[in-house]
Amino acid sequence: MAVKMFDGNGAAVEAIRLARPGVIAAYPITPQSSIAEHLADEVAAGRIDAEYVRVESEHSAMSVAVGAQLTGVRVATATASVGLALMHEVCGVAAGCRVPIVMPVVNRSLVAPWSLWCDHSDTMAERDTGWLQYYCANVQEILDLTLCAYRIAEHEDVMTPAMVCLDGFFLSHSMQRVDTPDDEAAWDFVKPYVRKNMYLDTNDVMFINDLCPTDEHSEIKYQQYVGFQEAARVTKEVFAEYEERFGRKLHTVESYRLDDADVAVVTIGSMSGTGKYVVNQLREQGVKAGLLRICMFRPFPAEEVAEALKNVKVIGVVDRSAGLGAAQGPVCTEVKAACCGTSSKIFGFCGGIAGRDISDGSFRKIFGELTDVAEGRSETCERWFDVKPNAMNIREVDVPC
Repeated sequence: MAVKMFDGNGAAVEAIRLARPGVIAAYPITPQSSIAEHLADEVAAGRIDAEYVRVESEHSAMSVAVGAQLTGVRVATATASVGLALMHEVCGVAAGCRVPIVMPVVNRSLVAPWSLWCDHSDTMAERDTGWLQYYCANVQEILDLTLCAYRIAEHEDVMTPAMVCLDGFFLSHSMQRVDTPDDEAAWDFVKPYVRKNMYLDTNDVMFINDLCPTDEHSEIKYQQYVGFQEAARVTKEVFAEYEERFGRKLHTVESYRLDDADVAVVTIGSMSGTGKYVVNQLREQGVKAGLLRICMFRPFPAEEVAEALKNVKVIGVVDRSAGLGAAQGPVCTEVKAACCGTSSKIFGFCGGIAGRDISDGSFRKIFGELTDVAEGRSETCERWFDVKPNAMNIREVDVPC
């Protein structure tokens, strides 16, 4: 494997190039824009043999992607934030028609107020629309998971679109070393796209996304449910093959120093490296701390989560999404459901909204509260761990119009 330097968006482009799409329709939006731009450069330079479609919106980009892939070619697109929200309708079409599109999503906060910076409100809003979701911890994983996502999504037992989620600016614009397979080795792994299930063919006409009667609709949704069950199995098989071929180990969940942990945090995305750093510091101080990173969020790996956390007394789940109106954030909701029936105390933490850094100090504060509960000094934890003390006095506009 060659060693190259990529930022996160560049790693996504390289993975797409290696997968050889036939049609590309991507609309630029910060912080994803350079993916759309560099894909156009790759086509113009002849390094990708594809039709690049200049669309007027993200809704159109996903519409083109769905239609093109139904004709039998692999497609490429990417988005972020409100672009993903604009795609929402057509994302449901892709999922329901079992069109296995693979899409990098560069995580950015949803409005309002406006922000260009990272949190997970965009992809968490789409978590139940029928797409697989993988969350990257570093730039290397962006390339690895994107290549694997093609194999998983296009598997005949899965046939489900996939989002490869990367934190905006923390990863999208972070330059890191990436071990990259050569073109032929990657192509031998990904393999050519073969259309299955629904397709567009003037010689073999079928209705697609027609009005489905009540007496069949539930069964169609059940088929998607089965696809997700199969995706859990296929993901592990593909990850194992990827490690055998390229020496890169990938995880559905990654346990870190959990074997004897009394307190642990559950993380997702780029915050995980900082969390591990703090775990190591606390271990040197005699605190039995650990971490569980969730990489595959859809389908949610409930059994693996429960097994990894079964002996931990007190757990904190860190969400980079507010989960407004819910009892806790979306990741915490899943972890609590997975660990239902255990004796562990589980607390949800919310922070890192709109690019606010989840620092080593943030994790030390969270672990401090969890340790207080474990040792009987407290019974609860503060959910919002990085909010300013004068939060209720802050306004986006100080002077009314």
